Amino acid sequence: MKNTKYVFVTGGVTSSLGKGIIAASLAKLLQERGYSVTIQKLDPYINIDPGTLNPYEHGECYVTDDGAETDLDLGHYERFLNIPTSQSNNVTTGRIYQSVIEKERKGDFLGKTVQVIPHITDEIKHRIQILGNTGDFDIVITEIGGTVGDIESLPYVESVRQLLWELGEDNAMVIHLTLVPYLAAAGELKTKPTQHSVKMLMQSGVSPNILVCRTEHEISDTIKQKLALFCNVRKENVIQSIDAETIYDVPNLMLEEGLDIAVLKKLNLAHKKQPKLKSWNQFLTNFKNPKYTIEIGLVGKYVELHDAYKSISEAFIHAGAKNKVSVNIHWIHSEELTVKNVPRKLKKLNGILVAPGFGERGIEGKIEAVKYARENKIPFLGICLGMQMAVIEFARNVLGLKDANSTEMDVNTSNPVIDIMEEQKNITNYGGTMRLGAWDCKLAENSKVAKIYKTKNISERHRHRFEFNNSYLNDFENSGMIATGKNPKTNLVEVVEIPSHPWFIGVQYHPEYKSTVLNPHPLFVNFVKACLEHSLNY
Repeated sequence: MKNTKYVFVTGGVTSSLGKGIIAASLAKLLQERGYSVTIQKLDPYINIDPGTLNPYEHGECYVTDDGAETDLDLGHYERFLNIPTSQSNNVTTGRIYQSVIEKERKGDFLGKTVQVIPHITDEIKHRIQILGNTGDFDIVITEIGGTVGDIESLPYVESVRQLLWELGEDNAMVIHLTLVPYLAAAGELKTKPTQHSVKMLMQSGVSPNILVCRTEHEISDTIKQKLALFCNVRKENVIQSIDAETIYDVPNLMLEEGLDIAVLKKLNLAHKKQPKLKSWNQFLTNFKNPKYTIEIGLVGKYVELHDAYKSISEAFIHAGAKNKVSVNIHWIHSEELTVKNVPRKLKKLNGILVAPGFGERGIEGKIEAVKYARENKIPFLGICLGMQMAVIEFARNVLGLKDANSTEMDVNTSNPVIDIMEEQKNITNYGGTMRLGAWDCKLAENSKVAKIYKTKNISERHRHRFEFNNSYLNDFENSGMIATGKNPKTNLVEVVEIPSHPWFIGVQYHPEYKSTVLNPHPLFVNFVKACLEHSLNY
């Protein structure tokens, strides 16, 4: 069995410094050196998972193959490493306390008083080591959400302190990500916030082995020496993380700074081979040197917060690079779309994507966007709710069912072309009870979607409660909207397309979750290609 090593990534001074990107970049470099690596996220909120959180609260809810609803950072982990994550890669305070309380109710603690130490910290340590105990990974990188000093993070930091002692200094280490701000008035970078952050971490009994310093300006050797002296780390372990043009530049920047070498040295691991990042850099070359630009409208309900559609926007980056195309996303709020203004707002687009979502707000605007794309032969991709809106639009405007709707929006509609799944009808608890994770789908032979995937059998990730109502299927197919993808066991319609349209596909699943830098999703790649063809013929 492998002697798994553990790297803990903490953050200080402020949130949103990019711990997830640093963790993913380090993991990529270690992977390139020949090590098997995975990354997990510890989230300090009390929700069991982000599945019930409004996207405005927490951004996108990412879904894994095994049905975990997780933090969006897991999407970055998969996009960088090109390997799937699982339930074990995301741990929340809510899940920790739920587990401990369930054990207490069963009497597992033999009548002892249940306390944060040792019971909560023992549960955290157990969750941290689940991935390492599988024997599948040489290195487990654990990102601790929040900022050092937050009350919510204290049990996690204490658990790290205990693990550092229990595992031994060659087997575990801490990287602290911090901010070195530039004060324009003084004309210099300031180290004091980092010093205070490290001091706070050390007060919890944890000393960082490596400092990664986010900065807008180059950090001089003098400042590195000062940080090393006051923060008790070696000068070569003070790593600069300067603002990058794209997150995909960060692995190269960390390679230049020697972050991976510092980690290998601390963990007493061999330098197996030099990271070449050949395919990665080919992607970056294509991304930064596009031959064309296309305009794609993303029609959604949460467009004010772009992180609500993070995997979609990243999938467009991957697909754009594959086609040597710059994808310019127009973020269009569906609530602002009306019959009158749709032509003006959408006329310059080369493609329209109607995004996932829940609830009735903004639904009519999405339907109008679908109609415009269908009638004007603009390439269209509908994802989850977007696919359902395509079905409703077709029912209303082609089949003539003017009151067609989803029972999610109108429980009393006389034409429920989208209806709640049978197994969902008696569910009262909403967290973690949707149709989640990877499900099989069989594609119709000679369909557009089968040609795109180059196979008839696929597996894609889901997150929904409502589905296409198969009692209407014959009417749809007789009028030109064909079900070209179905679940082989349940007969659930997974894909619809309009063959008479240049490119019109709706999918019940979420293809964006499986797009990575090295494996752009074929549906996005082909959609971008269709949008490019539209732009060249515009």
